[in-house]
Amino acid sequence: MAVRASLTRFPVDRDAHESCGLPWGLTVTPFSPADELGVPPATGGEAHLLPRCENCWAYFNTYCELDQWTWTCALCGALNGLSSQAIDRYSQANSCPEMVSSFIDLELPVEGSEAEAMEARPVYVAAVDLSSSEEFLELIKSALLAALEALSPGSLFGLMTFSHKIGLYDVQGAIPVVKNVFIPPDSDGRLPVDLEDAMPLLSFLAPVETCKDRIAAALETVKPTASWERTTAAGQGLDGVLLGGRGFGVAMEALFTYLSSEYGNTFALARVFAFLSGPPDYGAGQLDTRRYGEQYASKGEDADRALLPEQTPFYKDLAAIAVQAGVCVDIFAVTNEYTDLASLKFLSIESGGSLFLYANTEDSTLPQDIWIMDVTYKYVGYTQLEAKSEGGNALNIRFEVNTPPCRYRMLSRPYAFGCVLRLRTSSEFRPGHSYGHFFPDPQYENVQHIICCDTFATYAYEFEFAGTVGFSRHTEPPVIQIAFQYTVVVPQEETSNARSKHLVQRRLRIRTLQLTTALNINEIYDGVDSEVVLSILVHKVILASLEQGVKEGRILLHDWLVILTAQYNEIVHYDNRNKISDIDVSFSQCPQLQPLPRLVFALLRNPLLRFHEEGVHPDYRIYLQCLLSGLEPASLQRAIYPLLTSYASPDKQAFPRHSLSRAALITSGSPIFFLDSFTNLIVYYSSTADPSIPFPPPQDCLLRTTINMLKQERSITPKLMFIRGGQDDATLFENYLIEEQDVDGAGFNNVMGFVSFLEEVTRDVAQYLKQEA
Repeated sequence: MAVRASLTRFPVDRDAHESCGLPWGLTVTPFSPADELGVPPATGGEAHLLPRCENCWAYFNTYCELDQWTWTCALCGALNGLSSQAIDRYSQANSCPEMVSSFIDLELPVEGSEAEAMEARPVYVAAVDLSSSEEFLELIKSALLAALEALSPGSLFGLMTFSHKIGLYDVQGAIPVVKNVFIPPDSDGRLPVDLEDAMPLLSFLAPVETCKDRIAAALETVKPTASWERTTAAGQGLDGVLLGGRGFGVAMEALFTYLSSEYGNTFALARVFAFLSGPPDYGAGQLDTRRYGEQYASKGEDADRALLPEQTPFYKDLAAIAVQAGVCVDIFAVTNEYTDLASLKFLSIESGGSLFLYANTEDSTLPQDIWIMDVTYKYVGYTQLEAKSEGGNALNIRFEVNTPPCRYRMLSRPYAFGCVLRLRTSSEFRPGHSYGHFFPDPQYENVQHIICCDTFATYAYEFEFAGTVGFSRHTEPPVIQIAFQYTVVVPQEETSNARSKHLVQRRLRIRTLQLTTALNINEIYDGVDSEVVLSILVHKVILASLEQGVKEGRILLHDWLVILTAQYNEIVHYDNRNKISDIDVSFSQCPQLQPLPRLVFALLRNPLLRFHEEGVHPDYRIYLQCLLSGLEPASLQRAIYPLLTSYASPDKQAFPRHSLSRAALITSGSPIFFLDSFTNLIVYYSSTADPSIPFPPPQDCLLRTTINMLKQERSITPKLMFIRGGQDDATLFENYLIEEQDVDGAGFNNVMGFVSFLEEVTRDVAQYLKQEA
């Protein structure tokens, strides 16, 4: 459990918090295998024996005072008695995890008998869109064929297709059999036949270890639905325009009901991989994509406000059904047409899944997002070639791929499910806003439910004071306790049976932190974590964009920086605050604040906050919202302000960090530059680079080792590109040199881009100070 605070030294009271101008909160990555310093938790069992405060229900921890028969809660100060069992437990303190570490992970006993409560089989279902192209299906097949190799023995796999009908595949016989259930065109969503009646669920869910070849054979039979068939099903003439045929909403609702019959018996969590090639346009849950177009220009409507909220609650309600059925949904949308992800996103993020968007099949990283390819490359020239992997999908890279050994990303990544996250604080302050892909408990405050949580999933909280007093020198230091209760599936070999048995473990992870307060504003500034500040800002501007539009999100961010700069200057340069030439907009007296102007500038340049008329596709903006709102702080900063490093040679780094400008490239004199934007990795060779330097970098060099490490540790697959200046199209690389681009989004290169931005902030700060005087 990694926890990072925006202010490592807390403001002493409400006035100190308001005067510092900074968000006060933290980010938490609850299922991270270690804390933010890389230290793993102390582990053990008997979590149910851990004492809890009778007043605030906090758990006993190392910051509590312990006597022979009592203990004092570190959060609320209440005195609690110890049971005889606890007294015996703490007579040998070093044997108890909660006595030796403030970060513990304990196993909880599972209710019921061992055989009933502890056994489970991982379930995976692929739901494939047949209202698609051959290229789309080839991409999906290659991903699923490789994914089958990743599934552990004992896993169950189901293959379902959807269009104007739902197809269920039984692969447990000698020949794969598909049973079809037609979807009615009306919007009530009722199928003429229940899926369970069409095919028993345990016939649909096939054991991977015995049916892998037959699953592969079934995949090869999957073909796109003919356009005439879909047109006829939608009730249109053969010469009419095809408007229907993708009954995604009905298919998902039927699938969740289908799976729910075995929830808690056959499986504890089912993961559905939903592959979409366009918007749902048939039956219940169909989406009206006509709201995206030029009509906004004629009607004078704000497209950025209209396209960000969902147009129907159908998929949000459907997510609740998935949660009740124990189903986690990952959506893979491979399309460049408007699909209304603003409506569909709830199905994935509220069920604990992920949302992926790929503009086309040619350079899609979909197979690698499910499974990792460790590849070796052979350079074949400067022009872009379409190389083929073993799975057959086009990678659209400039090198041939040789014998890729496979490892797996999504399917083997550790994940927890059925999670409950609770944050408690000492009495002087309390949690305010909370952000992340969870849903709040309807009964208890500050309790969030997370259906599925991997090691990267991160959540954010803001704090506020509970009263007007704040912290005083006579009170105990601020204390935060985060409790994370979760379930994991642990494979266990069974000697008497050929297949593996998977055991379910319920665990309780607790992190307790004791922090310090700042004596003055300078101590607050000295304890700023700019990455966490950025994380909270991103959550706030996303929320503002959804509620009030992108323009309001931009205004909120710009005004925040102006007010922060003004308050900083009032404190540090109070004698000269009315002179515009003396306003310190770069925070020269505080290194911890210095990254913030660049981060705000970059966030304003990000498609997250660019306007619709600038060419930002609304689905791509929604995808970014879902991606960025779940990243831990370091990765989020990389996505907002990419890291640009330079190399004197493939084996020797020149400078670890450059500003994102052409001037940095020219003045460094380095021949090789490496840019990491989290989603893209770009190796750029300067046009003046010595021709003797090998291009691309050889596999065994330092630069390639760095690239491979980044690809392995990332939650998604970044696209890797190699560009040779003067010979290849360098537009993608140059687009990241944002400090030479105008922040208003005009799109014209301007060497004064970032400088102009600082000058604008300076003028606004002077105006703000004049009004406040």
